[in-house]
Amino acid sequence: MTSCSVVHKPPVRRVAIFGGTHGNELSGIFLVKHWQENGAEIQRTGMEVKPFLTNPRAVKKCTRYIDCDLNRVFDPDNLGRTVVEDIPYEVRRAQEINHIFGPKGSDDAYDLIFDLHNTTSNMGGTLILENSRDDFTIQMFHYIKNALAPECCPVLLIEHPNLKYATTRSVAKHPVGVEVGPQPQGVVRADTLDKMRKIVKHGLDFVQLFNEGKEFPPCTIEVYKIMEKVDYPRNKNGEVIAIIHPKLQDQDWQPLNNGDPLFLTLDGEVIAYNGDCTVYPTFINEAAYYEKKQAFVKTIKTELTAKHIRSSVLDQNTS
Repeated sequence: MTSCSVVHKPPVRRVAIFGGTHGNELSGIFLVKHWQENGAEIQRTGMEVKPFLTNPRAVKKCTRYIDCDLNRVFDPDNLGRTVVEDIPYEVRRAQEINHIFGPKGSDDAYDLIFDLHNTTSNMGGTLILENSRDDFTIQMFHYIKNALAPECCPVLLIEHPNLKYATTRSVAKHPVGVEVGPQPQGVVRADTLDKMRKIVKHGLDFVQLFNEGKEFPPCTIEVYKIMEKVDYPRNKNGEVIAIIHPKLQDQDWQPLNNGDPLFLTLDGEVIAYNGDCTVYPTFINEAAYYEKKQAFVKTIKTELTAKHIRSSVLDQNTS
């Protein structure tokens, strides 16, 4: 297959798989520890694949974090902070990760990072995309979705002008979030772990095919684009006064229309959705987001198209 419109991209040689960004999300932790001992299944010809435990102190305590959320501190201010005695542990750890796998935004940064997460929400096996113009990652997601079919594999696009995500994986040129649930915090379920394992396998298979010179023609994928975070109803003291309505619970990725129930007070009052368009909620009733004042994330459906891509390794071989 040849085309004058093909976009040549450099081969992907350095890949990392992060587990334990949150120390109580156990699927990624179990997989990374296993692969550190026996990494045969993640190795692919022509690339280095490094499994890495990102927040070992939180993992040891089986808690989300020690001082602050590691998945929110990979911004220039925190990465450039002077290391002093009272600097938060996760900020110091972010600087260490940036030194090993970055520097973020540089040519020396790792090509690709899979960052493995669990959610208590009923999100299934979800892929998280940070850049709507990243043809390589969109092509990879298209490949993974087809490989997993007919099983559903939603894609959440977290690109937003006002909501900034300074994620651990953002150190890489191509950051990939893998969010699998439902799974309680501090628990590992075999079905959830297996789903995560398959996503990583198919992602690595795609990279190997790309590096070997396979061309990927233009493709289109459906994505759920984040619009806003929705908080729980609260009283004047900031306390939650209503919970997720039973008809919304576990309905991640399902359409939410004007008038549909959102919350239920303990007095039995139903609080309905008031909106002028259909939205698709996700991260519904995520346990870790109570502290972030977030009941769910509101998304809309859209489509992204990736260009025809091929690895420039072929050009290097023939030059």
